[in-house]
Amino acid sequence: MRNVLSVASIILAIGAGIPYIFDIIARRTKPNIVTWFTWTLLTAVATAAAFSAHQPRSAVLTMATSFGTFLVVVLGLKYGIAKFSLFDGLCQAGVIVGLVLWFIFNSPLIAIVASVVIDFIGLLPTLRHSWIKPGEETWETFGIAFLAALLTVISIRTFSITGILFPAYLVFADGALAVIIFFRSKKLGINLKRKATNTAR
Repeated sequence: MRNVLSVASIILAIGAGIPYIFDIIARRTKPNIVTWFTWTLLTAVATAAAFSAHQPRSAVLTMATSFGTFLVVVLGLKYGIAKFSLFDGLCQAGVIVGLVLWFIFNSPLIAIVASVVIDFIGLLPTLRHSWIKPGEETWETFGIAFLAALLTVISIRTFSITGILFPAYLVFADGALAVIIFFRSKKLGINLKRKATNTAR
């Protein structure tokens, strides 16, 4: 049963980006490819650290997530914008610091913790943006990603910080974004089927 849940989480994680990709192609949103590239780096580091810690279920989830964010980067080269901010630079520097600490202390947990902390800091502006302008976000992507992460958490056989930390964080992060975007859109009377072209952070 746990294997079935793990496979389902992988499929969902890969498919989570599809609604967002459709929005990009339909010109309903324009992703900032620098930010999405940063997210790709974070999940890639988390993937390598999870594999190193012998946590395949967590690793496969973050690998699928990294694949999805990378697709957004590729599409963003044509439909998005490239706006490099100081915040992006700090996040990417944090990724490098996490990798250096991992190799110095030979602890993949350090890299995973660093990825979660950096990702959470990056989540805060997105949470604020989702609250103020929910019509400029794709709630379906975060809803599917939430379900994928939740299934991964349930499928993990033995408890381990390196195995549970990033999936559990994604349950919180993606769940919070999906709920905020959906219910704020409803409250503000915003059509969930966006028509305007937006710039996604």
